Parts: sequence; C-alpha cells; structure tokens
Amino acid sequence: MTKDVLISIRGLQVLVDEEGVQEPVEVLNTGQYYFKNNQHYILYDEPAEGFEETTHNILKFNKQKLEVRKRGLLEVHMIFEENKKNISMYQTPFGVMDMGIATTRIELMEEPERIFLEVDYALELNGSYVGDCNIQLEVRERTKENLSL
Repeated sequence: MTKDVLISIRGLQVLVDEEGVQEPVEVLNTGQYYFKNNQHYILYDEPAEGFEETTHNILKFNKQKLEVRKRGLLEVHMIFEENKKNISMYQTPFGVMDMGIATTRIELMEEPERIFLEVDYALELNGSYVGDCNIQLEVRERTKENLSL
C-alpha cells in the first residue's frame, strides 16, 4: 500500500438510556500509512467544528490490538484489546472524563490496496455504562481516481 491514503472511519453507538437508539457517524479524511514492526500506522489530522485547532491522530494496530492517540484539541490514548477493559483519560475543551473501553471483538482484513479493521466494544464514561459501540476503519490507497473526498 502507498504512503498516501484515504481513510473512512464509521462508528455506531447504541445508547443505553435511549432505548437502543443508534447514533451512526462517518468521517472521511486523507492521511499517511506506514507498516513497521508488524504494526499498521495511520496518521491524519481531524478538524473540529466550531474550533480552529485540529487534533492529530495516530492509529496503531494489528490483529490483536488497536491504539488511538489524539493530540491537540482533544487528548487521549485509547487501547482496544479483545476481551480486555482499558481505562483512559479523555481531555476535551469542556473538561476531562474517565473513559472505559471493554473490547469484545477485533477483526482485521488485509489486502494489497485496502485494509479493513472492525472493533466492537462497550463504552463507559466516568464509570457509567454508555452503550455498545462499533468502529469500522477502511484505509485505501489514494489514487488519481479517488483523489477527492
């Protein structure tokens, strides 16, 4: 896969207090891809609506683990490991929260020009269960045909 990539991140959150209401989110972005020491790396910047500062993101993953590091407007180091619960401090412009991530499934599919990663997890904020979530990450080579988002 080339260094320049298109990144699609789809998330789905089923809220516990909203009787199973699903909140889908999709982010499309461009970024950089590296493969080093049997780890995939994705680097990209994420703008935030209503703020001038962006967040720099580094995704590091393999078949067993996903790490998400955000620096800038948002600050967090999230770790997703199948059948484990990890706690992170999530710093936002509005304050700091404890974030619990209990990962139930990680699935990685690798192709020459595409990588697909899917993660299922339960989310807690400040010790309270929020809901069950799903992340789907698709990374494709950036070509002349798909240059624009």
